[in-house]
Amino acid sequence: MESKEVLSLIKNLEESKTNNETVLDILKKLEKEVVPTEKLLRETKVGVEVNKFKKSSNPEIVKLVRKIISAWKDAINKSKLKARQQQAAAQDAASGNSTNGSAHSDNKSDGNKDNSSLPSHNGTSDTDSSSVKKQSKFQSSKTRNAKNDGVNTIIYNIKLRDNVIKALYDALAKDSEHPPNHILQIAIEVEKEMNKLNNVVSHESQYKEKYRVIYSNIISRNNPDLKVKITNGDITPHFLVTCDAKELAPESLKKALEEIREKNLFNAQGATIERSVTDRFQCGKCKERKVSYYQLQTRSADEPLTTFCTCEVCGNRWKFS
Repeated sequence: MESKEVLSLIKNLEESKTNNETVLDILKKLEKEVVPTEKLLRETKVGVEVNKFKKSSNPEIVKLVRKIISAWKDAINKSKLKARQQQAAAQDAASGNSTNGSAHSDNKSDGNKDNSSLPSHNGTSDTDSSSVKKQSKFQSSKTRNAKNDGVNTIIYNIKLRDNVIKALYDALAKDSEHPPNHILQIAIEVEKEMNKLNNVVSHESQYKEKYRVIYSNIISRNNPDLKVKITNGDITPHFLVTCDAKELAPESLKKALEEIREKNLFNAQGATIERSVTDRFQCGKCKERKVSYYQLQTRSADEPLTTFCTCEVCGNRWKFS
């Protein structure tokens, strides 16, 4: 859909703002036909106009507006991320070509060197380029974080979500040798799963609580392997967000917790009161003499034990000292 058509729909939207059915029809048309780009949104300000209906008294309109705005933001962010990744790939390729030039020069001076070890014409070896990129090491003389790595973590222009992405990036990047774009992608995906589980608009407190659990586990000195597993892809963002917090604990802590659980279970079983069945007592209700009992010291030590009885026939209970 071109800008002129979008502007025409916006005009109709403003003129029909009191007619819920017309508003819904226009919003559905915008959702279906608009392909969001930064240029289109900036020129038409369609996002601003659509967002005005978020306070509508009609819940169907509110729901549709939120869906449209969220979809457009995701599309713009994906476009930005793709552009950054292409730029990083171009820089990597340029760096690879520079290395290839020196390698070619060295090979020319020594005709006995094996050409199979040289990179191919596109700057990569016969190995899959994505695998090489993942294995490449990123080194920095400064402490790694979003600022020092030159990474833009403003993705959604929503303060809380962008702050979470930045915090996750800083935590995952510290002491890591993965390239910035790889870590940023993981931070974005983790936050996206968090927002999918607990939408920041409607469940902000749950969203924050989930973030605290994940972040505290990532930065824990007692669990250094966790962020390595996350950045290596051994733990997926979906699992990280949806699993029980105990599953993120280090193996040593898991083992200790299991030992404590088994010990508590044993102690609980050991403390179970033993009951004896006898015919010495008669049930006052059904007059049967099949009675189980146990004794406890419920008063001072110089007082006799209290006997608790249960009729095994009718279930009647009584006690005496």
